[in-house]
Amino acid sequence: MRAPFLRPRGLGPRRKHVSFSFFDGVFRRFVSASFLSVEDNIGNFTLLELFHLGGPVMWPLAFFSVATFAIAIERAFVFFYSDLRVERERKEVSRLIARGDWDGAVGLLSPGAKRRAGAGALLAFVSRARAGAAGIEAAGKAAEAEAGRRANALENGLGLLTALGSMAPLTGFLGTVTGMIGAFGAIAEAADASAQTIAAGIYEALVTTVVGLAIAIIAMAAHALFSHAIERYAFDVESACARLAAQIEESA
Repeated sequence: MRAPFLRPRGLGPRRKHVSFSFFDGVFRRFVSASFLSVEDNIGNFTLLELFHLGGPVMWPLAFFSVATFAIAIERAFVFFYSDLRVERERKEVSRLIARGDWDGAVGLLSPGAKRRAGAGALLAFVSRARAGAAGIEAAGKAAEAEAGRRANALENGLGLLTALGSMAPLTGFLGTVTGMIGAFGAIAEAADASAQTIAAGIYEALVTTVVGLAIAIIAMAAHALFSHAIERYAFDVESACARLAAQIEESA
């Protein structure tokens, strides 16, 4: 049985801001680990000060960051609650089928089938395979349909993570471009523009790019992890049903 139904479809003195202290530390650690050459400079600012440095573009980036974390946390809870494990249930069902206890196999899977995706797919298979070798093909299609339905529910929100991962760096780059336009405009109007003045303007403009890239990395990493979990679920269901089908045919 094949499973084509699952291919998964970012000035002033330093001040302490208590409400942002956690995100402040996370942001600075990320920047320090990824951009070591600017570690000392970034460390001189709090998160709110960096927000003001980035200008108006930081507002959509703030929205993207909140949306990214919210979706990732919500999906993580859904995946944990859905319990995608299949192998443990397969072993128990295989033991019961070997004894001819089909009612026991159905009774084992039924209580948790509504919540647990793995048990739900196996229940769809066992309910139709109890007719023997003649019902294996129908059982495989039923398990495939049930697993596909569960996968569609698990994929909710993953498209938004992809969109956020694409829009965040582009928005950050837009902020950098607009910031550099303003910086060079101010330099052009100044009577005496030093290298330090030019560097300061570019430095401020690049803040939005860093923030956008950070959001994109988090969004795409979360998307990759969730997509892998869905693909693994598809493979486990396919493998479990194939092994159960082989066992039924051998015992027929």
